[in-house]
Amino acid sequence: MNPHATPIMALSLILGTTITISSNHWVLAWTGLEINTLAVIPLISKSHHPRAVEAATKYFLTQAAASALVLFSSMMNAWATGQWDITQLNHPASCLLFTAAIAIKLGLVPFHFWFPEVLQGSSLMTALLLSTFMKFPPLTLLLLTSKSLDPTLLTTMAVASVALGGWMGLNQTQTRKILAFSSISHLGWIAMVLIYSPKLALLTFYLYTIMTSAVFMALNKIKALNLSMIMTSWTKAPVLNATLMLVLLSLAGLPPLTGFMPKWLIIQELTKQEMTPAAMAIAMLSLLSLFFYLRLAYHSTITLPPNSSNHMKQWYTSKPPSTPTAILASLSILLLPLSPMIHAIV
Repeated sequence: MNPHATPIMALSLILGTTITISSNHWVLAWTGLEINTLAVIPLISKSHHPRAVEAATKYFLTQAAASALVLFSSMMNAWATGQWDITQLNHPASCLLFTAAIAIKLGLVPFHFWFPEVLQGSSLMTALLLSTFMKFPPLTLLLLTSKSLDPTLLTTMAVASVALGGWMGLNQTQTRKILAFSSISHLGWIAMVLIYSPKLALLTFYLYTIMTSAVFMALNKIKALNLSMIMTSWTKAPVLNATLMLVLLSLAGLPPLTGFMPKWLIIQELTKQEMTPAAMAIAMLSLLSLFFYLRLAYHSTITLPPNSSNHMKQWYTSKPPSTPTAILASLSILLLPLSPMIHAIV
């Protein structure tokens, strides 16, 4: 890719996201989503590998279908109510179509099929972008229209996403696919609490972004694309591998790490809303996700590869991980234990 193309794509992504999250009009929000989609496609296909081209094609088709549904639902709502304001989504059919469109964009069940395949065909840093930054504009639209959405539909999709994200991740060996199903599972938690507490949903997304960014950047540093490569990376960056284990456990939601806080607060909020069965269901289903996070942590730190390993051991490098990786990993591990002290200072 031309060196001048990357900053243009980055600026387009920032512009598209800013337009979507700051707009009140449906057409402006749709325009921002389209700019984002067109900007990220060259980043997915830049390696010119057949799998990357296939991933870019799948991404384009699914996002184009979702954008068309967003535009169609907004036109139906404007036809019925005379309003183009995003917060005035009152027509029942428009609400249903819009929920389906955003579920496609986010990769919620049952519209999740494209997401693991696209991540598997992308580089680790592009996969990081797709898992975090590209989720923000559609999630913002979902937050703006949360009062109009059907709680039963969202709850059903959320429980199904947590269940399938954990179940499908169990037998994966590719790190990008494992993190794709992790993303589906976390988005299920966010969708579950979205209607009842939008601020908590946004907090959960921010913490998920921090933890997932730390994992992707650590994996990119040690060039680990599958579990067998993680097993042999301990000689290259032992400290980073140990940190990666803690970040993975935080992503799993184990106390006293940062990832425990959003799950704890979501279960508390659902209990207040008298949704104890739903809270119990997602808490039990998250044990599926815990299994594959523990498997990743086990491979990264605790196991030594057998002598018959096909992968050559990496040379030890004294070069430390980058500053953003260190900051994100520290936040992923220490934000919850330090929160009482931060609260006391503030």
